[in-house]
Amino acid sequence: MEIILKQDVKNLGYAHDVVKVRNGYGLNYLIPNGLAVIANESNIKINAEVLRQRSHKLEKLKTEAEKVKTAIENVVLTIPAKVGENGKLFGSVTTQQLADVLKKMGHTIEKRQISMKEEHIKSVGTYTAEVQLHREVTVPVTFEVVAG
Repeated sequence: MEIILKQDVKNLGYAHDVVKVRNGYGLNYLIPNGLAVIANESNIKINAEVLRQRSHKLEKLKTEAEKVKTAIENVVLTIPAKVGENGKLFGSVTTQQLADVLKKMGHTIEKRQISMKEEHIKSVGTYTAEVQLHREVTVPVTFEVVAG
């Protein structure tokens, strides 16, 4: 079945994309939760008109994302954490902590836009995360976990 996404769905697509999914996933999850609508003829026409009107706005958002990318791509973030005697952290470093550090720098980035290769960082060291600023703009961010 083909559906039109109303908002971004991870590992499926972005808002206003027409994607093909299995019937059960579309009818039992995406449509009832307001994440998508069925891609019939009238909804496709409405979606095309919305995309046409938003194209200028999307270009502006992309240029703003490019500006943020140039600002943070060569910066090494420092994440202070409580550390035990053997260098292990009490707890772990999360995407929320990275988002907070970026917010202090003046960039409003949500934690869901950040993905880390290591799911649970529990030791001091240097790591990288990927920040998705726009559907076409991603930037690797290096961060260092230090005792603090």
